[in-house]
Amino acid sequence: MGKKPKIAVIGAGASGCFAALQIYESLAGKASIQIFERSKEPLAKLRVSGGGRCNVTHQLFEPELLSLRYPRGQKELRWAFERFQPKDTIAWFAKRGVALKAEPDGRMFPITDKSETIINCFLDELKSNQIPVHFEQGLVGIYQLENQIESFRLLWEGGREEFFDIVVMATGSNRKVWTILEKLGHSIIDPVPSLFTLTLENTDLMELTGLVVPNAEIRILPKGKTQNGPILITHWGLSGPCALRLSAWEARTLFEANYKVDLSLNWVGGVSTPNVEDFYFKKKETNPSDKVSQDPNWKLPSRFFDWILKESKIRANKRYSDLSKSEIRDLSLNLTQKKLQMVAKGVFKDEFVTAGGVNRKEIQFQTMESKLCKGLFFVGEVIDVDGITGGFNFQNAWTTSVIAAQGIRKTLVT
Repeated sequence: MGKKPKIAVIGAGASGCFAALQIYESLAGKASIQIFERSKEPLAKLRVSGGGRCNVTHQLFEPELLSLRYPRGQKELRWAFERFQPKDTIAWFAKRGVALKAEPDGRMFPITDKSETIINCFLDELKSNQIPVHFEQGLVGIYQLENQIESFRLLWEGGREEFFDIVVMATGSNRKVWTILEKLGHSIIDPVPSLFTLTLENTDLMELTGLVVPNAEIRILPKGKTQNGPILITHWGLSGPCALRLSAWEARTLFEANYKVDLSLNWVGGVSTPNVEDFYFKKKETNPSDKVSQDPNWKLPSRFFDWILKESKIRANKRYSDLSKSEIRDLSLNLTQKKLQMVAKGVFKDEFVTAGGVNRKEIQFQTMESKLCKGLFFVGEVIDVDGITGGFNFQNAWTTSVIAAQGIRKTLVT
């Protein structure tokens, strides 16, 4: 490599800190690595992830299935996960004394249930490897130099400039940085919110706040892609994995509709309307004296099923023998094709994910290096890549950081 290369990592979030550590390890410490952060503290988003517990990754170890959890970037990440996936994430933290645990839904957290555990792990590693983090460093410009010892001139607020051989962009969703990258020739996919809850038009469904429908399906009418999973009813509308998946997969559609769309809900796990109708006609024949409100088949919360009966204008104490054809039809439609109106987007805790960023076509995913600007690398959410909720966005940060470190090594040693 000759002289000790100078490497600037822009951003002290999850991807920036992990990238710096991976670069240090990949180059066996034979580089000057510095992290620059515009705010006053590192790892802010990691701190609030998972309600303060830090959803580090997901217990999904098959690369192809894992890649399908990314509405944008699944093609590129399919092969990236062959090189670094959740098993590798678990092993990396375990080697540093941080054990992770999996919850029933596959999300993985530190066994301490504290994001501080992950933050301290990173900060300790940075300190032991003597990688400095410079705070309150607002980047103004990146200039690629021709025929110079260092390849890049970085300009900071206040007029200070510094020169580097390699620059790693780990800034997440940052419009100012994207503007700088556009001046280097990169195109930016306009960012839109990706993970958010669904605010509904006022309906008495919200009186059931806190109830979870365990196996539901949701889609945008008329021809949206169906998402499934548990739905949480809130005082403003819908949340939970099913609603959040819809917000991710339909992020651009919802943005273009100004978050005002008609939704279709199937509360019984994708069972078709005709099959639900058949069930009730058979119950009418075989168990005529049973009350409809007993709900023997769908495993729905009793208060929720009472709401469904109310929506179908069926008395709670009505027996199957007294159900008319039209009542069975209405009940079946409310269970399988309930129409609700979304009027706005909410927020998902303190987490914020966007769909958009640096165009994936302008990045070599084998190395994470820019195709347009040699020596410029990208990791994490600065790229037009995003995953659904469940630890997938952090896994993208870990994976792209590892590949970038390997790519930087290849650049510097050849």
